[in-house]
This record gives sequence, C-alpha cells and structure tokens, in this order.
Amino acid sequence: MGLSNSIQDRETQAKIAEECAQLMDEQVATKKGISGLAIKTAYRALKGLGPGYVPRALQGLLPPALRAVEPMWDEGLRAGDPVEHLSQNREQTAEVLLGVTDTKISKAQNKIVIAAYKKVRKSVKGDVEEAVPGLAKIINNHTNN
Repeated sequence: MGLSNSIQDRETQAKIAEECAQLMDEQVATKKGISGLAIKTAYRALKGLGPGYVPRALQGLLPPALRAVEPMWDEGLRAGDPVEHLSQNREQTAEVLLGVTDTKISKAQNKIVIAAYKKVRKSVKGDVEEAVPGLAKIINNHTNN
C-alpha cells in the first residue's frame, strides 16, 4: 500500500495538517530581515482569513502532496529510511511540494491567497527545504512503516 493510500482517513489528515501548521508557525517565527518580513506579512494575511484557515488549506493540499512525494518516499522505504531519504533530497522534495501548491494556486479564487503566494513564491523554496525533515517526520508518525 502506497503512502497516499495509507493516509486517506480524514481525521488522520486533519492531525497531519495541524502538525504541519504548527511547523509552519515555528518556521515563520524564526524569519528575519526583509524577506522574513515579507513571509511573516503573507502568512499573517493567510491566518487572517479565519480561524483554522491554514490547517484546512494544508489538509486540502495533503492528498496531492502525498501522491507527489510518494515515489521519493518509496525510494526511501527501499533504502531503509524514508524520512532520511526525503531529508537528504530536500531540494527535490521541496520542488515536488511547490509544484503541488503552484497547481493549487493556479486554480484559486481568493485574491488574498493568490497575492500572498505570488509575493513569497520565489523566496520560499529554501524555507520549504528547511521544513522537509520536519514534514517527513510528521508523515512518518502517521504511517505504518
């Protein structure tokens, strides 16, 4: 059973989304300088869309994100440690994940979400790379590997 099939339960997806939102909160809080200010401003705008907006948005991204990273996860399973594999290949993992968000944003209706994403998209790849080990651990904690 593949990664995307192993995490189909909505309750589990909601838990993963909450943990990922917490990971994002922690990462955004550490940002400094002009680029950090831009990320904090964009993130604050997203959170301002309503309580629980970020976890709900992440939960909506989870199924396609799991499908997208599944081939890399499977490589990691064959190598013995999918968390380590994604972490060692964080640049590629980040590109795969950003491809999912790019697709989602291209279909978005909310102008605040679109503007916030476009404002930080170019600079956020390094931040996503930094988050990959934490994300991989969160996913692993909710699988039967």
